[in-house]
Amino acid sequence: MLDSRQGWLAHPFSLPRSLRTWLSDHGSLTQRLKSHCTSFRVVPLETGLARANADEYALLGVAPGTRVYVREVLLLCNDVPVVFAHSVLPSAGLRGGWNGITQLGSRSLGEALFSDHRIERQPLAYRRVRNDHPLYRAAARQQAVASSLWARRSVFCLNRHPLLVTEVFLPAIDTP
Repeated sequence: MLDSRQGWLAHPFSLPRSLRTWLSDHGSLTQRLKSHCTSFRVVPLETGLARANADEYALLGVAPGTRVYVREVLLLCNDVPVVFAHSVLPSAGLRGGWNGITQLGSRSLGEALFSDHRIERQPLAYRRVRNDHPLYRAAARQQAVASSLWARRSVFCLNRHPLLVTEVFLPAIDTP
C-alpha cells in the first residue's frame, strides 16, 4: 500500500539519469552492488527495538508508537558508503519467520530476502528525502550528503509478516 500523502510514489518521476537504474531495479541491490565494485561490505549501525518513522506504521499494520525491530546499516562499495539501509519489522515478525534478522550482524539482508522463495515482495515506492525527514537525518549522520537524497522502499512478506526495507542512495552511488 502506497501513501502518496506521505510523499512515497509508485513511480520515480524526475529522477536523475544516474540514479534511474539503481532505484528502479527490482532485483537484489546487494547483488547489483557486488557486481559494480571490487569489495562489498555491510556495516551495522543500529539494531534493536525502537519506534518506527511516522510514515512506516500503516505499511506494517501496527499502531503508531509501537516499538518495532529496527536494523540500520551502511552498504559500502570499495570502502565508500553508497547506501544507507533501514529495515523495520513488527515484533510479531520476530516469532513469525523473521527471527534470523536479529543475528545478521554484518551479513546482507538482501541475500536472505532474494534466496528464500517463500518471501514475497510488494511493489517499490520512491521518494526524495530532505533534511526534515528522519531517514535523511540518519543518513547524514554517517557522511556529508546533498540537500536531498533519493530513497526507495518495499515491503517483504514471510508467513504474512511484513518487513519494510528502505534504501537511501548516497551521493557516491554514482561512482561505485
